[in-house]
Formats: sequence, C-alpha cells, structure tokens
Amino acid sequence: MLHEKEVLTTGEVAKICNVAPRTVSKWFDSGQLKGYRIPGSKDRRIPVSQLVRFMKEHRIPLDGLTSGQVRVLIVDQDAEIRRTLSELLTQQTGYAVEDASGGFEAGLLCQRLKPHVLLLDLHVEGDDGRRIAEIIRASDDLQLTRIIAMSSRLTDGQIAQLRTQGFDQVLKKPFQLRQLVEAIEKATSIIH
Repeated sequence: MLHEKEVLTTGEVAKICNVAPRTVSKWFDSGQLKGYRIPGSKDRRIPVSQLVRFMKEHRIPLDGLTSGQVRVLIVDQDAEIRRTLSELLTQQTGYAVEDASGGFEAGLLCQRLKPHVLLLDLHVEGDDGRRIAEIIRASDDLQLTRIIAMSSRLTDGQIAQLRTQGFDQVLKKPFQLRQLVEAIEKATSIIH
C-alpha cells in the first residue's frame, strides 16, 4: 500500500495522481511539488506529506493514497471496550485494528501505523480527546487520518459542535457494530 511508505518515486506519484511521470517531474522541477533528488542521480523523491499538501492544494482526489486494508486505531481507557471493538472489527470487516489506552500511546501508534481511522473516546483518563484530535490534525504525516469521536456523555448539541471542531464522525455510546462500520466507511470515503 502506497500510504505506508513515507517517500515516493515520481512513477508512484504519477499513478496516484493519474498523470504521466513526466508531469510529476515538471511539478517537481517548477517547485510546486516539494521533494529531493537522490545524491549523484537525477531521480526524484517526494515525501507523502508533501504529496498530500500538493494534492489538496490542487484539488486532486486523495483516494489513490487510501486503497487497501483500512487501518483503525481504537483509543479508549476501558480495556473491555477496546478488546470487544477490536475483535468485532477484525472478524466482521477485515480491518487491521490496533488499540491504545491513552493519548501518549495513541500518538506513538499513530506515527508508526498512520491509521486511516482513529476511533477516539473523548473522555480518555488524563487526556482530553479534543486535544488528542488537535495533535493528530497538526501532524503533516497524519493528514489522511479520519477521526471518529465516541462518548456516552453527549447531547445532540455537543454532537453537532464536535462535527464543526474537525471530527469526521461522532458516535454516542452504546452503539451497534453496524453504526460503527457505517461511520468508518463514511469517514474513509470523504475526500477533503
């Protein structure tokens, strides 16, 4: 899967953007697409974070980067909820699922896994889910990560407010597996 790589060749970028490799070289040579040349060679390399920036800037659909198995990171302090959601999502959907009990662990896993979806309990002990989401949104490497907030303590007004604060979806606990899968599918199909 291309998004797992941190640096891409011009040929890989061309496939993602559905253009000729020469077009990518022109973007690179004109300075529109940032990257670097391999020392002693004319070969170019483009960091994924720079490609995402470029694609957003030029309204190129990001779906070429997000094909393959969906990676989900569950962040919840309740070990039973993490275990149950992990098992259900793995068995019923085939998603690649990891979990974390708090913000620090979630940050480390996000940098390593680059999940497509972060399923985030807003009331993680010692952390504010909104703050965790802000950190994820600020990371250039995690611009493709969609964040689904979940909580048992939300009013309809708070749910609407969370959607305006950068959360791609919001789920009120308890929820059905079908609702969770629909939220994940909807979040991963959105092209920003």
